[in-house]
Amino acid sequence: MRLTGVSPESGGTGLTVQTALANPSTRPGLRLPGRVNLIAGSVDVPVYHVRLGLVSTVEPDDPEAPRRLVQFHQAQVSDALVLRAGRARSIPFEFPLPWETPVTTLGGVPLLSLRMGLRTEVAIEPAVDQGAMVPVFVHPLPTQQHILAALDTLGFSVRQSGLVDGRLPGVAQTLSLHQRWGFWVGPLYAGPITELEVIFVANSAGLEVILWCDRRLALAGITHTSISRFRIWHAGADQRDWISTVDGWLRETINRHAAAAAHADWSANITESAHVSRPPDEPVPPGFGLGGTGGGAGIGGGGDGT
Repeated sequence: MRLTGVSPESGGTGLTVQTALANPSTRPGLRLPGRVNLIAGSVDVPVYHVRLGLVSTVEPDDPEAPRRLVQFHQAQVSDALVLRAGRARSIPFEFPLPWETPVTTLGGVPLLSLRMGLRTEVAIEPAVDQGAMVPVFVHPLPTQQHILAALDTLGFSVRQSGLVDGRLPGVAQTLSLHQRWGFWVGPLYAGPITELEVIFVANSAGLEVILWCDRRLALAGITHTSISRFRIWHAGADQRDWISTVDGWLRETINRHAAAAAHADWSANITESAHVSRPPDEPVPPGFGLGGTGGGAGIGGGGDGT
């Protein structure tokens, strides 16, 4: 059990709050079980509500602005109540994690650049007491894990991972932020691209994978960026040839990137291409075309979206 406490004498009432998680390790889309324990001091304490929120550090849209702590998802675990003097109350909860919850642990090791906590918010009197946070460790979904492992096998290595404030254009999202994975490019794919960023947008049915490519010409101060989008089901993930699938995505992405760059006006910086608004490829239904078809167009070799 991991405990964290709101400082004693909370709001001048003597209320003490402790939050306990049965297991701080979880995955997107699951429920995080635990309890909020309230202990009153020498006076009755009117509590208006008890809420829990996921908190992490987010990069702002403005690259010059500092990082800030943001609560990006919350759920109420108790309505109004009165805690009598000297009494205690334990409030059980199962906090739901959104499917888009950022991943903070890879290969069982916490990401140094990304931390997340569950904060307890207790409303007493007119004030809201936001206490210390319980650390939460979010592991990848199986589909995310397969893709990250395939990238590693293909020679890519994680450079950094962080949260960016704001929504992606043309992408259905429930959260107001998104996680970006930055990779050193594998030798087999180096040349056409010098940087690769991967964004996952998950829901209960599947995963949208956004590959963000850069090709920088340092001496000329020129950059070209393009974005390709693919979609995959959660069902049947263990039967898919992920090396072939991800290699197919990368080759399709690099081909689009190179084609767009070939027609670019290199006298000016290009910040995005027409691919940014390109709709994602339709997913291959579970059980269809899983046997080595990932090297063609789209996500399963079905260039016509079937």
